[in-house]
Amino acid sequence: MTTYQSGAAVQSGYYFNPIRWHVEPIATDGARLPDVGGSWMKVPTVAALLLVPILGATFLMFLPLVGFIMLFRAIGEKVVRVFRASAGELAATMSPGWQPGEAHFTGKRPENADVEEKGPTAQGDALDTLADEIERKRKG
Repeated sequence: MTTYQSGAAVQSGYYFNPIRWHVEPIATDGARLPDVGGSWMKVPTVAALLLVPILGATFLMFLPLVGFIMLFRAIGEKVVRVFRASAGELAATMSPGWQPGEAHFTGKRPENADVEEKGPTAQGDALDTLADEIERKRKG
């Protein structure tokens, strides 16, 4: 069988596109095939008359199947999304807390790691002198 590309000028007759499962009638010589992609085969009139009902019946048989496949796929995507979100939340709660600046490869933390060192306390006469001066100014 001779094949023709989409958009080609052809003689009158019936042309079958196996990719789209479509039979296109061409009424006049020199008319162009639809530009839908794929190749077209010229089929005799008798073959076109037999082919069209078969293609239609195939379409009718598989149309409900395609609907069910799309429905189950949509439901499956939602179920997967729920479990994926739950697994992400679970992993976030079970992962150890990260603290910037903390070395994780040095072994155990020192025993006094949580105790913050404070600077020297103000002791001596300077504090007592300041308190006495405040009291004098308040009294007048």
